[in-house]
Amino acid sequence: MSMVTLPGLKELIESISRERNLPRLAVQSAIREALLKGYERYRRAQNLERKQFDEDYFENFEVELDIEGEGFRVLSTKTIVEEVNNTDHQISLDEVQQVAPEAQLGDSVVLDVTPDQGEFGRMAAMQTKQVLAQKLRDQQRQMVQEEFQDLEGTVLQARVLRFERQSVVLAVSSGFGQPEVEAELPKREQLPNDNYRANATFKVYLKKVSQGQQRGPQLLVSRADAGLVVYLFANEVPEIEDEVVRIVAVAREANPPSRYVGPRTKIAVDTLDRDVDPVGACIGARGSRIQVVVNELRGEKIDVIRWSPDPATYIANALSPARVDEVRLMDPESRQTHVLVAEDQLSLAIGKEGQNVRLAARLTGWKIDIKDKAKYDYAGEDTKFAAVRTKYQSEELEEDDLDFEEELEDENQDELEEEDTFDNNDDE
Repeated sequence: MSMVTLPGLKELIESISRERNLPRLAVQSAIREALLKGYERYRRAQNLERKQFDEDYFENFEVELDIEGEGFRVLSTKTIVEEVNNTDHQISLDEVQQVAPEAQLGDSVVLDVTPDQGEFGRMAAMQTKQVLAQKLRDQQRQMVQEEFQDLEGTVLQARVLRFERQSVVLAVSSGFGQPEVEAELPKREQLPNDNYRANATFKVYLKKVSQGQQRGPQLLVSRADAGLVVYLFANEVPEIEDEVVRIVAVAREANPPSRYVGPRTKIAVDTLDRDVDPVGACIGARGSRIQVVVNELRGEKIDVIRWSPDPATYIANALSPARVDEVRLMDPESRQTHVLVAEDQLSLAIGKEGQNVRLAARLTGWKIDIKDKAKYDYAGEDTKFAAVRTKYQSEELEEDDLDFEEELEDENQDELEEEDTFDNNDDE
């Protein structure tokens, strides 16, 4: 059997395997596919009179690598026929029976169709090189997907590699002994207090493993996601890991709308064990546990509050560190509430540029309106909300009446159609 030699093939496979972190079998498969594409280019150049080839024209061809001999062969599976119409797919019975008398029509034979060393051509070699690069990229992407798909929503250790536009490219590892792969940390997922210098290490939250053939890193990671805060507390507080304390809700503003306001997080915790203080467990002795989390988030302010099934208590807790005098649930259906505080607590309850009340609203799911208790008009506010509720109920009743009228019209129309049908039948 003839062979096209590829000097250094064995060493090439080994080096690609090391550099791209791919199994040798995967590299060999990519090389075979690339060589087959090169052979296709060679055959197309030979058959210039054939304007186009079907998509599956070369499916009966395959490339066999000879690693030790450092070369390759092209094999073709052909069908034995009486009269040959296509030499790429068929071979005559007479020709086969000269070497295999037992051959029958319709049988298949595998033939060596390897071109001569000099015939393969420069264009075919270029095609092979281009396809090999693409196949190796595809293999790498597939491996990254398989390695990290189940790690979405977890936290990984990352190291800064370089900067691309406003994104930071990081090296992350799955922790399974595999070499590092690249991940992208976009501008919107970065923390303003982070210093992304080369080789700096951070914990990042794996948000998404991208699929497809897009360029650049496949892993999208975040430093701004609330999942990172949850992980850090679970990792630092044994009671959370043991499910004695549970995290009920998290509201985080890692990139505030104003540069004059720093990042801040509110986290609501609870426990079913009466002997455990969930807030104290998260803070730790002298703040030791929460300080580890704050340090990892580069000084981000974190409020740990006690969750409560009572909305008024929960809302009052969520506005910490402000001292709340009264919570009035004005409209439970639309979840609107008035929170009354003393005049000296107003700015603290609202927070710098409204951040404290904004996070409390996200945490509780209620629309919170902070009011000065000394100036609050109980009767006026009650009357206002009563009027709003009355108007809302009236609109609902009108909608119900309209729906009922439409249903009635539809029923009457159906009855008329049925009567017409019966009348027509009677006429017949």
